Amino acid sequence: MPTQIRQRNRPRRPSARLEKDKLLEMFRLMYTSRRLDDKEIQLKRQNRIFFQISGAGHEAVLVAAGEILKPGYDWFYPYYRDRALCLTLGMTPTEMLLAAVAAADDPNSGGRQMPSHWGHKRLNIVSSSSPTGTQFLQAVGCAEAWLRYNVIAGMSDRAREAKPDEVVLCCSGDGTTSEGEFWEALNSACNLRLPVLFLVEDNGYAISVPVDVQTAGGSISRLASAFPHLHVEEVDGCDPLASYDVLIRAIAHCRSRRGPALVHAHVIRPYSHSLSDDEVMYKPPEEREEESKRDPVTTFPERLMSEGIATQGEIEGIKLKADGDIELATEVALASPQPTEDTVYLHVYSPETDPTGESFDTDPELSGDPLTMVDLLNRCLKDEMRRDPGILVFGEDIADVSADEHIERVKGKGGVFKVTWGLQKEFGSDRVYNSPLAEANIVGRAIGLATRGLKPVVEIQFFDYIWPAYHQIRNELALMRWRSNGAFKAPVVIRVTYGGYLRGGAIYHSQTGAAVYTGIPGLRVVCPATALDANGLLRTAIRCDDPVIFLEHKHLYRQTYNKGVYPGANFMIPFGRANIARTGTEVTVVTYGAVVQRSLQAVRQLEEEHGIAAEVIDLRSLNPVDWETIGESIKKTNKVVVAYEDSLSWGYGAELAARIADEFFEWLDAPVRRVAATDTFVAYSPELEDEILPQVSDLIKAVEDVHRY
Repeated sequence: MPTQIRQRNRPRRPSARLEKDKLLEMFRLMYTSRRLDDKEIQLKRQNRIFFQISGAGHEAVLVAAGEILKPGYDWFYPYYRDRALCLTLGMTPTEMLLAAVAAADDPNSGGRQMPSHWGHKRLNIVSSSSPTGTQFLQAVGCAEAWLRYNVIAGMSDRAREAKPDEVVLCCSGDGTTSEGEFWEALNSACNLRLPVLFLVEDNGYAISVPVDVQTAGGSISRLASAFPHLHVEEVDGCDPLASYDVLIRAIAHCRSRRGPALVHAHVIRPYSHSLSDDEVMYKPPEEREEESKRDPVTTFPERLMSEGIATQGEIEGIKLKADGDIELATEVALASPQPTEDTVYLHVYSPETDPTGESFDTDPELSGDPLTMVDLLNRCLKDEMRRDPGILVFGEDIADVSADEHIERVKGKGGVFKVTWGLQKEFGSDRVYNSPLAEANIVGRAIGLATRGLKPVVEIQFFDYIWPAYHQIRNELALMRWRSNGAFKAPVVIRVTYGGYLRGGAIYHSQTGAAVYTGIPGLRVVCPATALDANGLLRTAIRCDDPVIFLEHKHLYRQTYNKGVYPGANFMIPFGRANIARTGTEVTVVTYGAVVQRSLQAVRQLEEEHGIAAEVIDLRSLNPVDWETIGESIKKTNKVVVAYEDSLSWGYGAELAARIADEFFEWLDAPVRRVAATDTFVAYSPELEDEILPQVSDLIKAVEDVHRY
């Protein structure tokens, strides 16, 4: 797209009214951004920093965006090319170079992330990451936070947390629009008419793959133009004034709450993707030459001089001052201390709220008849939503009915298993609502909401279908606090049904896999076996300040043997506190979930028939683990069986067995025995299911075997 300079006889555009000082400031920011890239490239070649990725060629449209939007008022989800945006919003060259050298005082991440992974709490620049496209849904959730604060009654912190006309800027490259989460984000932003501006910086390449290979028809704006309420414009992103005009209109559309906007900015990439790439290998010389003719860092000052706005002396003075500032910033950054080794574990979990502590250990106030796990989970959600208006519940099918006008005329859905039944009727559709059938959408939006101080308690309908959300969980949810060095957090609760023993659940409704989540630092993972424990642990999950995966075993939802009496609105069980379900002195059985009841049946039979007194420990909390209770039991019994529903190999019990052997070897009189599912999937046939999943007979045999030693 060729640069178009305003003709004198055209009507004055917003950019035409910009004063000289503002135009020179825009050039200063563009030039500073480019020279910072050059300085980092120099430092990388000198082996004084460890990585570099540039924003060269993207400066013009980013400076325009930064001039219009309001740091600390609006919200920003940048990507790694957005140096010029962050400079315009108020980040300093020193702060950027602190990131490059991995200094302790780096405000982006404290030396934990690569440079150009922007984040700045004061400026509302939300911590960004390397996976491309994860920011889209989080930006939608961030904008949705404005909506929720605006419509939910009783939000005492509304004025502080949400501004009446705030906008969320979400930036990406053209290649990233190939990600499914981009389309999920557009869908939800348009459906809810959220104030999100998607700025697509199209430099024609995703590393070496050209846009026509990435995008059908070669134009993301044409593809997106059919979305309702979406303001779409295309612009020469190398022209800062044309960009300014287009962005003024797009941002006004968002501020006036008419819906989201998408600005498709055509920019260039005069440098390689990163210093690990060499564009000469795939870009022909003539293409690179044409790009150089559009370089905004050279064309914009030439334009200012040709139109009589600035002199060459003024332009050179700006360059000289910027170069000096960068040299000084480089000296400061190189002299700054690195993070100390004792900070490694800081911000993995909340440093302020400890869900394993005594404040989460409260006594029940029992009343009423015994209730099922479904009932007590429902009661907990109602209690907590009455306590805190910032709790939001959403997911697939979780509302009573999507159309409010029918809510009093129907019984209500309330989830496939009825755990959320009646919540929408009591708390309204602004706090309890259905999501699209898209698991990444649920978790990504929840992260954005949580960074704004709200408390999403979301439901993934089946563990079997959680995998589209795994990217958001593993790379975003669990990492937000640690990678931002404590600047941002996302204490989301993800409720998900789990497990087999269903008689007909088959492959895709019987899956387990706790180890996939317990192995992620930053996540709390719990799996209650009784209704009472489910109530207390869910309340802890909601009130704690960390993200939680809350595994609800489908088989246990309506069993009679695990019913519990309602324990009151403040009953909590600390994480990392196991329950000794049955005491014994000869063998320790460590288990959780649906295998707890089978273990109890096995040890009762063993004691009745063979006099073997085995102890059963219900972990309840899978991360953290109550190693103190496990250790005390092992020192008493000297023999251990680890029983779990995951597959035998590489499952959750494998880590338990390994650590028991490592830390309690001197107390063991027998090998650690594991009882688990076969290394297959769960079949539809009841006979095969019984063979695949651990049964009472398997547990009896394992306890007898270790008891013989």
